[in-house]
Amino acid sequence: MIRVLVADDQAMVREGFSALLAAQSDIEVVGSASDGREAVTETRRLTGEGVGPDVVLMDIRMPVLDGLAATRLLMDLPRPADSSPPRVLVLTTFDLDDYVYEALRSGASGFLLKHAPSADLLAAVRVVAEGEALLAPSVTRRLIEDFVRTRPVEPPLRGGPGRPDPLRALTDRETEVLTLVARGLSNTEIAGRLVLAEQTVKSHVSRVLAKLGVRDRAQAVIAAYECGLVTVGS
Repeated sequence: MIRVLVADDQAMVREGFSALLAAQSDIEVVGSASDGREAVTETRRLTGEGVGPDVVLMDIRMPVLDGLAATRLLMDLPRPADSSPPRVLVLTTFDLDDYVYEALRSGASGFLLKHAPSADLLAAVRVVAEGEALLAPSVTRRLIEDFVRTRPVEPPLRGGPGRPDPLRALTDRETEVLTLVARGLSNTEIAGRLVLAEQTVKSHVSRVLAKLGVRDRAQAVIAAYECGLVTVGS
């Protein structure tokens, strides 16, 4: 059972999403919140009761505390040693919301447009809960590209044969896999491109995440852009 908390400042939206999710046999809505602070408080309370959410559906623009700040706080909440923070699925009205890129950098696992079909919302929750952590890779990639283009980061220091410092620990194959992940390919597509078993690709991706010190594919994509491994339009 996937436990979900819905955070949105619009009551009708919050209740609509909650009803849709609760109607699924594999999803349980364990709480709701009308602002970011309440989302953090509720997540802390539920986690303390042993029923913390696996996924937080987080509106990006809310009063008191926005989704960006709330996501950062959720990543830092105290939790049992054998558990991980809830995965945050950002909800936004606009596909180029000013806060979405920063939300991904802050620990969110993906984003979804509010006007997306209900089937997309359900798929997103399931994908994120399973740890794939990147819904619609090509869409998320486009979002990241747009923000890299408009808000360029400082170029990284280079070390070794043209490889950025954060990527030194990766093998050539892992670097190749990361490049394809950053270009929006799924594990299945990467397996086909590299003529590998899909399970082998999953293992490579897991090692890449561990070596880069990032928690999921969304953060790996951002790292690939910020390290210069891939560039806008490549």
